[in-house]
Amino acid sequence: MIKHIVLWKLHAEANGKTKQENALEVKRLLEDMVGKVPEIITLEVGINYNTSPDDADVVLYSEFASKSDLEAYQVHPDHEAIKGFIKSVRSERRVIDYEV
Repeated sequence: MIKHIVLWKLHAEANGKTKQENALEVKRLLEDMVGKVPEIITLEVGINYNTSPDDADVVLYSEFASKSDLEAYQVHPDHEAIKGFIKSVRSERRVIDYEV
């Protein structure tokens, strides 16, 4: 089992929208991949309610059966389609992939 976790810090404003509006759009886009990307076993997206300067704004938690399934997800057209939007609204990104 592979666990894939990504944390994003978002710009205060981007693409004419607030951080909160963009966080909700990131959440919607990511959750919309469930059922479209067959390799996804579990996918959760959370929006942080804390306001500490050290906090991230959005987190993605996902699970895959294998490293090759994670790699297939990474290049799936539905995943590729949302990368540009996320890059345009984020100021930082952290990721961890680990096997259990």
